[in-house]
Amino acid sequence: MKDKISWHKIVHIIFKILSWALFIILLLIAIFLIYYYIANKRYVSKGAGYEPKFSIYTIATGSMVPNINVYDAVINMRVDEPNDLKVGDVITFRSSSSLTANMTITHRIKAITKDENGETCFVTKGDANPVEDESCAKYSNVIGKVIIRIPGLGHIQRFLASGVGWLLCILIPALVIIGRDIMKLTRLSSIKNSADKMSEKKKTNPKKAAAEKKRKEQIKRNLLSENNGTKEYYHEPTIKVIEKRKNNVKKDNNKQKRKKK
Repeated sequence: MKDKISWHKIVHIIFKILSWALFIILLLIAIFLIYYYIANKRYVSKGAGYEPKFSIYTIATGSMVPNINVYDAVINMRVDEPNDLKVGDVITFRSSSSLTANMTITHRIKAITKDENGETCFVTKGDANPVEDESCAKYSNVIGKVIIRIPGLGHIQRFLASGVGWLLCILIPALVIIGRDIMKLTRLSSIKNSADKMSEKKKTNPKKAAAEKKRKEQIKRNLLSENNGTKEYYHEPTIKVIEKRKNNVKKDNNKQKRKKK
């Protein structure tokens, strides 16, 4: 019995930890997505200078292997000045190359130059690529500097995007948490109803209370009379009064008869 109880407690604790961990992860993702959505809306409406401070991208190719693998996620921080970047930094930018025009690329800075218009331009290269990129990345096309790499997050994103993943990782856990809360509320409601019923039972009827009090007083009188060596039997006070009146009436009648004689 003790083993069963201990295993039950262990399973309960593990389930609670996992459910809370999943809840916190989903909450953080939701907060970040809400922020990113609002920041993008602001950028679209106000234009340059209002780019999101943070952005997240999933790596789709192996050009940065082994430092950044396929399906890793990278979080970028916006760079406000060109001088904030240096050789060796990994940046995410919109490509201006004819082969990858307007595609989002994450590569490492190999050199810093100026273009024909005097704008800062970054020569980039994928760690796994044999040659540098065809076109340099202009500062105006830089989305941000990679500050965090989350290994394999793209797999989770891909799995969650599928119907099975959404069902197993989001819908079912959410339903389990909601179901447990409903069960707790139902249990609390039943406990409250039981308590209310018990309190109603404890409420005494005034007539019953008076009768009980009278009975206790009679028992007390009987006990006192037994202790004094005499035995008394309970008679209703009204009956005693009637009997006394009858005796008095009989005595008066007897006296009157004697007087007449």
